[in-house]
Amino acid sequence: MMKRLLAAVFMLCSLGNFAQDIKEAGKPNPFTISGYVEAYYGYDFNKPADNNRPAFIYSHNRHNEFNLNLGFLRGSFNSERVRANLAFAAGTYINANYAAEPGVLKNIFEANTGIKISKKKNLWIDAGILPSHIGFESAVGKDCFTLTRSMLAENSPYYEAGAKITYTTDNNKWILSGLALNGWQRIKRVSGNSLMSFGTQVQYKPNTSIVFNYSTFIGTDKPDSARLMRYFHNIYGILSMGKLGIIAGLDLGQEQVARGSSDLNTWYSPVLILKYSLSGKWILAARIEYFQDADGVIIATGTVNGFKTTGFSLNLDYMPVNNAVVRLEAKSFTSKDDIFEKNGQLNTGNTAVTASIAVSF
Repeated sequence: MMKRLLAAVFMLCSLGNFAQDIKEAGKPNPFTISGYVEAYYGYDFNKPADNNRPAFIYSHNRHNEFNLNLGFLRGSFNSERVRANLAFAAGTYINANYAAEPGVLKNIFEANTGIKISKKKNLWIDAGILPSHIGFESAVGKDCFTLTRSMLAENSPYYEAGAKITYTTDNNKWILSGLALNGWQRIKRVSGNSLMSFGTQVQYKPNTSIVFNYSTFIGTDKPDSARLMRYFHNIYGILSMGKLGIIAGLDLGQEQVARGSSDLNTWYSPVLILKYSLSGKWILAARIEYFQDADGVIIATGTVNGFKTTGFSLNLDYMPVNNAVVRLEAKSFTSKDDIFEKNGQLNTGNTAVTASIAVSF
């Protein structure tokens, strides 16, 4: 694995040298090299014996140790009619989210290419391993309001593999996408599954301060013999007003109770995040969220009421320069049932403090 990663880094560095040669020759440079590193320390006051945070957490999920959440190196090519991205990554985020992927696919953060199919309109077809079309939070923590991810982000796709067609209006206010996918956060399709999954995205930006988004997913993450159709909706709005930023989001999902059944199990998760800039370098953020999955479709607990959990967090950020942020977050979960382990017993609460340093380049 290490040899493959070193080879990938060498390839991207060679691409960077080639891009520099083009720049020095006075030609437009379609190549760019970029990267991201986010190191963190987390302390879970429930003191898990195996140092793993609760199973529904997939980012910053290690207790009482310094670690790498995500680090990647990306090479990009962008011209008028063609674009491509290739990024290799490592970290505890990768270990948790890519656990089901085989071989070197575990370390491919992004690998896609696109072609503009219209000379007059902004109409593209992209294919490969892509960032998810679902949600307002990504794996790149520096770009998010809070240090850790919300429950709805952790339990919906961060990435996807497939093809999409995207149209952006001439005034850049509307973005419309349709996708054919290998599954629910899947690069390799589930063995025995012959059915493609599908998604849509509609995004409206009336001005630079407001974003409205509606994304969907329909498909199955199981083999044909046990096929259960899944229907998923993601809705959010982002508002920026000077020093204040607001995100309101809602995930709503349903899946068949049994193959061929018209009965559906439902889960949902609302979230509200407020961000306030104290100065040019200091930022406060607060979050309240709830996740209900009584039937254990996404988060199985085996308890009477299933997963019904409320979360609160408070975030303090310091940005000494534009491409770096130092963050501290306190986060608490309260569940209806005893689902969190502490000292060998189950209880309803979990609290943790996380600190991180993130740099993009």
